[in-house]
Amino acid sequence: MEAAGGQGGARAGRPTPAPVFTEQSARRRGPVRRFLVRHPAVTDALLALVFLGWSALIGLGADSMYALSAYLGGERVLQMQTVLLALMVVGAAALMWRRRRPVVVAAVMGVLAVAALAAAGATSGFELGLALALYTVAAASSPRVTWVTAAATVSACLVAARVLDLPATVGAIAMGVDPAIGTDLEAATRQAQAGGFLQSAVWYQTAAPVLVLALLAVAVGTSARNQRLHLAAFVEQANALAREQEQRALVAQAAERARIAREMHDVVAHSISVMIALGGGARAAVDWAPDRSREALDELVATGRAALGDVRRVLGVLHDDGPRAPALAAGSGHDTGPADGRPGDPRAGGVRPTGTSAGAASGDEPTPFEPQPGSVDLGALVERFRSAGLPVRTTGLADTGLTELDANRQLTVYRVVQEALTNVLRHAPGTPAVDVAVRRDAGTVEVLVTDGGPTLPVDASPGSQRGLVGMRERAAAFGGHVEAGPYGRGWRVRALLPSDEGDA
Repeated sequence: MEAAGGQGGARAGRPTPAPVFTEQSARRRGPVRRFLVRHPAVTDALLALVFLGWSALIGLGADSMYALSAYLGGERVLQMQTVLLALMVVGAAALMWRRRRPVVVAAVMGVLAVAALAAAGATSGFELGLALALYTVAAASSPRVTWVTAAATVSACLVAARVLDLPATVGAIAMGVDPAIGTDLEAATRQAQAGGFLQSAVWYQTAAPVLVLALLAVAVGTSARNQRLHLAAFVEQANALAREQEQRALVAQAAERARIAREMHDVVAHSISVMIALGGGARAAVDWAPDRSREALDELVATGRAALGDVRRVLGVLHDDGPRAPALAAGSGHDTGPADGRPGDPRAGGVRPTGTSAGAASGDEPTPFEPQPGSVDLGALVERFRSAGLPVRTTGLADTGLTELDANRQLTVYRVVQEALTNVLRHAPGTPAVDVAVRRDAGTVEVLVTDGGPTLPVDASPGSQRGLVGMRERAAAFGGHVEAGPYGRGWRVRALLPSDEGDA
């Protein structure tokens, strides 16, 4: 199926627009039919000319007209032909309006057919014009309107052919009359009316073309209407599917942007926060504890290299055309409710967790396929924060039950701990203690990170509003949730996750 539109290149950052299907694009037509469909006035004009030519051939050039001149005289027949020609011109003009007023045009053609019967004793080709009008009615209107219009117009023609005298006379002449009648028109009419069999035969001769063409026109028009309705439903379904696919592409694109932002933030924010803390400590200790300063600088360099390796790893996975690493897809939920927290506390929209995977590359070579961190890397994560000056105390990090979780849940636990400790490092300087507890009970994994509050001046700059949102998204992906808010003098982050898929 060819789609009209939607084939151009997509704008940068937007998916390809949904194609727009139309009845014309769904049909396979040749060049002539396409031209006629695009120019309906040309089609109507051609049909009007066909009707005019056919009716002139049937009505004006019929043998009965020449035979009738023997009874009426040439002048009377010429007058009849003039009236017929005028009726034919009116009928041809009416057919030009058949698309805009199909029922009215059908009624006009019925009246013209009756007028032709009264003026010339025959339908004189108007049965074709009536059939064209009824076809348009059937193709454009409901079955009820179609059959009412057809019954009214056809019945008028059939009744007129039965009750009028001239149709019987013209029919009798066309079928052959008794030569003894000579030129007596009244005698010819009496013979036509007196012979019941002859009268019925003449009526059938007039009625048959009108009735057959009308029924055929209604049948073909109804079929065309049904086909058009079916095609319209198909086109609407195709357009709805295209719109749905476009919406899915937009949603997927938004989710992909959020995922990229979350992964990059997770990688960068933690490392930068740790590097800032290490740099500040190294500068403070450069005079009185040069050994400590050198250790801090070495750790800073290692953290920077690890961050670079993590960035390259994430970008490598994002650029990979193959299946996505399952760990990267974790936490793609859409719960973006506001973070819990006290007014004015930057951690109410805190810095997103970022992290360095255990064993991340310490050199400059990209490591795009390195596994994501898990529960076994929590100890190394805590040690990194301790080296940055946080007094972290841990409970349950060595629980062997954590390693039995699937990789995505382990990554979520790791990121929650990482985010919470990063926020403590940024927003609770000088805190006397930070407690990290990870527990796995029957069907549930609980993560608790609690600090004692800041004892040094706090940076009042607002957070990025991504930190807790990112944790909530990751937890929501497994049917869990995250709570964050004041706790005593400090702050507490509590995350609950189902420990297996059956609980999600």
